[in-house]
Amino acid sequence: MTDPKGPTKRPRKAAAPAASAAATEAPAAAPEREDAPAAPKPSPREAAVEALMRLAAEQPWNDIEVSDIAREAGMTLGELRELFPSKGAVLGGLARIIDRKVLEGDGTDLADEPTRERLFDVLMRRLDAMTPYKTALQRISYALRGDPFSLLALNGVMLNSHRYMLAAAGIDTEGPLGQLKLQGVVIAFARVTQVWLDDDDPALARTMARLDKEIRSGERFMERAEDVRRLTAPLRAVGRSLLDRRSRADREDNLRDEPPASTSS
Repeated sequence: MTDPKGPTKRPRKAAAPAASAAATEAPAAAPEREDAPAAPKPSPREAAVEALMRLAAEQPWNDIEVSDIAREAGMTLGELRELFPSKGAVLGGLARIIDRKVLEGDGTDLADEPTRERLFDVLMRRLDAMTPYKTALQRISYALRGDPFSLLALNGVMLNSHRYMLAAAGIDTEGPLGQLKLQGVVIAFARVTQVWLDDDDPALARTMARLDKEIRSGERFMERAEDVRRLTAPLRAVGRSLLDRRSRADREDNLRDEPPASTSS
């Protein structure tokens, strides 16, 4: 049974003189140790990126000036200019921070899993790394929807990032088909990100369902691309042969058209 009087209140502190007297009788408490490792100080580039993300979470993207970023990061305009040429470049710097967080993760437990599972894990880790910046990314995404030039520049940044994401998943990106995979995953992840930005479920059920759908669609597309590549291989071989033959013929014609070297009398 519970006490009908309720829990006993904690005693109030004694008056100052009594406390002083007690202090003379009791041994002094050992001072707290302050040997806990301090959080590593961010690099100037990271400080600028974090400053932009704080600003973007609080105000419209188009209202943010480079001077605002420098002031928020605690640096001069000259120092910011040495690091980034523009506000868009600072935003691009976020991709490198996210890349590093993902690549620092240990994916060895998925080494024997199918390619689909490895890619799913890598891209979900990327979304996890983006979570601290979700509010800012929501506002930035909305502002950039009508800016094709900025979206084109960001596509280039994402191509570089996802080259490493695919490498982390053990997927080749070299050659024409590799480039097709790379651009495909950039587009697919952009679609997944739009779902993630509006997904308030802590379990991210909608986001994971969309990511699984995009990966499976990409697999089917790449299978068809592989079939087309195999079917057209003979035609491409004939084309290369004709180009080589034409190139040799052109070189021979150029040699015949050259005037003979003059001889000195």
